[in-house]
Amino acid sequence: MLGRIMSTHAEIVSELNRRWPEQQIAPSLARIQALVELLGDPQRSCPVIQLTGTNGKGSTAIIVDALLRAQGLRTGRYASPHLTDLTERICIDGEPVSQERFDEAYADIAPYVQMVDDQAIEGVAMTFFEVLTGLAFAIFADAPVDVMVLEVGMGGSWDATNVADADVAVVTPIDVDHTEYLGETPAEIAVEKAGIIKVGSVPVLAGQAAEVAQVLMARCAEVGVAPLREGIDFGLLDRTPAVGGQVIRINTVAGSVGDLHLPLYGEHMARNTALAVAAVEALSGGRPLAPDLISDALAVVEAPARTELVRTSPPVVLDTCHNPHGARATMAAMGEAYGFAPLIGVVGMMADKDIEGTLAVLAEDMATILCTQAASARAVPADDLAEIARGLVGEDRVVVVPRLDDAIEAAIALADEAGAGAGVLVCGSVALAGQARGMLVAATSPKRPTVAVAVGDSWDDDVELAGWGSMDDDDDSDADRLDGDDRAIDGHWA
Repeated sequence: MLGRIMSTHAEIVSELNRRWPEQQIAPSLARIQALVELLGDPQRSCPVIQLTGTNGKGSTAIIVDALLRAQGLRTGRYASPHLTDLTERICIDGEPVSQERFDEAYADIAPYVQMVDDQAIEGVAMTFFEVLTGLAFAIFADAPVDVMVLEVGMGGSWDATNVADADVAVVTPIDVDHTEYLGETPAEIAVEKAGIIKVGSVPVLAGQAAEVAQVLMARCAEVGVAPLREGIDFGLLDRTPAVGGQVIRINTVAGSVGDLHLPLYGEHMARNTALAVAAVEALSGGRPLAPDLISDALAVVEAPARTELVRTSPPVVLDTCHNPHGARATMAAMGEAYGFAPLIGVVGMMADKDIEGTLAVLAEDMATILCTQAASARAVPADDLAEIARGLVGEDRVVVVPRLDDAIEAAIALADEAGAGAGVLVCGSVALAGQARGMLVAATSPKRPTVAVAVGDSWDDDVELAGWGSMDDDDDSDADRLDGDDRAIDGHWA
C-alpha cells in the first residue's frame, strides 16, 4: 500500500482513498491501537473532549473549539466527514492544517502504518479512517495542542477515536442512522455510542428520548461516573431570532447567562451551544466560563453548510441534513431564518440512508424538488430518488437533473422566475453540500484550495474523498420551543 514515494497531496489522498473506506466498517480498535503505540501514544499528549451522537456532533465541536480558544488554549479538532478537502478533518486553532503539513506528517507516520498493515490484524489492513485518526493524533501532539476535540466517526465503542480516553465525553441527540452497523432502534444505537463514557470521564449528555436516556444512565452507573444532563445541570433557557442568527440565554455552572448572540440559525444550534458550554466547563472541573468569554467565542463561530447562505439574488442555502431527525431541524431553522416562499429544493442522498423518511420531511415545505446526485458511488441515482419523491408529492413537483451544477442552475432559474421571496435549499448529504459549496463558495475564498467536482461532461470519480456523507454527519437535533426550565425531556433522566 505504501510501496512508492508520493510527492503530491493529490497522490496521498488517492492512496488513502484506496484503503478500506469509512462506510465499510471493520469494528475493532486493534489496528489503531497498534499504530498509536508505535507512534508513542500521541492521543495521550493532552486532555480530550470527545463527541458522539447521531446529529449535532460537528457543530457542537466547532463551538467547543471556539470556547477553548477564547481562553487562550491551543486546540486540535478532528472532524468527519469533510466538505471540500481532506485537510478540513484536522484543524489547529480553528483552521484546517495546510496541505504541506498534512503531507509532511503523513510521510512521517507512513512507515508505521506499513508495519501495522503488514500484520493484517484481524485480516484487514488499516482503514482510511484509522489512518486519518492516527495522523490527526500525530499532528496534534507535534503542534503541540492544549486540548484535543475529537468527533467520533461512527458509533463509539469501536470508533478509531475511542483509542483516546476522553476527559469529557459528550453525547449529542441520538436517533436512527447507520442501522446496518449500529442497530435498528435508538436504544440499540445508544449502547454503541455510550462506549465513549469511561471510568474517570465526565459525561455531558444532551436531551434524549426516554429509552436512550436509560441506556446512557446505565453506562454511567456501570463505569461509576456522574453525568451532566441537559435540562437538569445545563440547558437552553430562551432564545429570540435576530439578524444574522439568534440571541440566546443558557443555564451554566454559574447560573443563567443571557444576551448571547449566536451567529447560527435554529433551536438545535442554540441547544448545541448550551451543550458545548457545559462540556468546556466540565473540562475545567466545573469552573464557570465568564459571560464575556462565551460571547466573544460565539462571535467567531462559523459552521459551513449548516443552513449557510452562500448566494443572494436569488438566495441559495446549503445544509448537510441527511436523515429525518436532521431534516426536521433544518426545515424548522429554514422557516425561521429565511421563510422562502416558494422554497426550491435541490436534493441528493446516499443509498444507505432513510430516503423516504427524509424526503417526506423536506417535501412538506419544498414547492419543487430537483432530484440530483453527488459525485459518489454511494449516491442514489437521480432517477431513483425522483421515483421515491413522486410517490410522496406527485409528478408536478419533481424534476430530475442528474448533474449537481445543472441542478443548482435550474433551481436558481426557478427561483428567479418565482420572484421576490423565493429561495433555494441544497441538501440531502454532506457530499452534496460539500460539492455545492465548492462550486458556490470556495472558489472565492482565500483560505484554502478546493477540489473540482465536475470535469467536462462527466463526474470525475477521483474527487470522491473516501466516506463523504458516510459518517454520523451533522445536522442536528429537532426540539420544542423552550420556556424557562420546562423541558421536553423532563423525566427522561429519572
